[in-house]
Amino acid sequence: MSRLSPMKGAIAHRPHAGSNRSNKTTTESSTALTVKRRHIAIIAPPTAGHINPLAALGTALVEAGRRVTIIHVADAASLVPDCGVGFAALDHPADRQGLLAEYYRKLAQPSGPVGLPRMIRGTASMTGLLLETLPGALSKLGVDAILADSVEPAGALVARHLRLPFVTAVTGLPLLREPTVPPPFLGWAYRPGAVGRNRNSGGYAVSDLLMRPITTLVASYARRWGLDPDPRHRWSGRLQIAQCPAGLDFPRLALPESFQYGGPWRLAEPEEDFADNDGRPLIFCSLGSLQGSRRSLFAAMTAACAAVGARAVVAHGGGLSDREAHSLPGNPLVRAFWCQTQILPRCSAAILHGGFNTVLDALAAGVPIVAVPLAFEQPATAARLKRIGAARVVSAADAAGGGLEPALRLVLADPQYRHAARMLADEMAGAGGAVEAAAMVDESLFDDTDVRPATPNPSDGKTACAA
Repeated sequence: MSRLSPMKGAIAHRPHAGSNRSNKTTTESSTALTVKRRHIAIIAPPTAGHINPLAALGTALVEAGRRVTIIHVADAASLVPDCGVGFAALDHPADRQGLLAEYYRKLAQPSGPVGLPRMIRGTASMTGLLLETLPGALSKLGVDAILADSVEPAGALVARHLRLPFVTAVTGLPLLREPTVPPPFLGWAYRPGAVGRNRNSGGYAVSDLLMRPITTLVASYARRWGLDPDPRHRWSGRLQIAQCPAGLDFPRLALPESFQYGGPWRLAEPEEDFADNDGRPLIFCSLGSLQGSRRSLFAAMTAACAAVGARAVVAHGGGLSDREAHSLPGNPLVRAFWCQTQILPRCSAAILHGGFNTVLDALAAGVPIVAVPLAFEQPATAARLKRIGAARVVSAADAAGGGLEPALRLVLADPQYRHAARMLADEMAGAGGAVEAAAMVDESLFDDTDVRPATPNPSDGKTACAA
């Protein structure tokens, strides 16, 4: 994926699909932008799990007549699919080749007394780079509004600094705190009583302590820019649009009016020929793009599939070598990536790590799940799947010890698991996908007297409100 080599002070960028690079007059360009080509920047973590759904949402916005650009470190250009969404790299000496690979190594080991703090510090560094560079980058690009992923606080804060309208995009579990809802990284069951509330309060206190490198950094930039550092301003008062369907989340008692549940945001995938199928039922097996190097866990998955008379369809995200892939038991079908919306409807079940996008794709296909959560929000997602009856949850340790086979037999034999998945499929099908989400984003951002070019908020000590 090519980018223009920037001169000093320029921004490396990939032209948008359908863009005309002829020498239009300034008046013609300004008129086109004013009438139809409002420019939306997408600010999100540089991982496929965030970029892919936002690229689909951005493509729907482009088809509605907007210009959309994903902005991040130069290495993140490879994550952006070939669609109508453009890409712009940050113009900063710290944005060097290999930076993203270093970050991924930290994300791949996100637990333990060493791995967890290291991952959080690495994430804080990414956020700091965005906070340092985005104000200038957005101004140069002539951005009119921001689509800010809920996991990356830089998007909302820079939008407030530049006095730009923004919408919060929730690509994973909703992060809004409520006393009855556990922290979104813990696999705790929903307990709305006093015991559960006290437990959740303690969990949030620990979370706040662990996340201090990020929250302290963000608060320091807010004060530097004369903004209220209260983290509640991370959420847009215009619209918070989620992929998560209401039926998957824990019950909520205090959602803001701006919050909207929904369904998966996906680009259309080409149909595939699966002629290599040997007639056994198919079980989709995935550990996502960051944990796909766990060969021993994949071996436990494929062995469990073979034991129940099924064939594993393995997506390892590039984490396995050819030798490792060929050594998996049970004669599985193995690729780095599959078109999930094409293969999952052909499957009888799925064994997943609980990554949010793959979970949504499985549920959208009405496929029951055996969840093996490993890190991040995966235990919390697994707890929600268990609550609605769409999955059995097996720990990684139990999976390695033979726990996958009985769990898989159960979800295949008990129709209630498939029924629960199909209930979610029906709900998500009615949400309208990326097209309906884009319509809500567009209406919320451009209603439209307060849209203005990106300019810094004067640091006069006055508090600015969330957009």
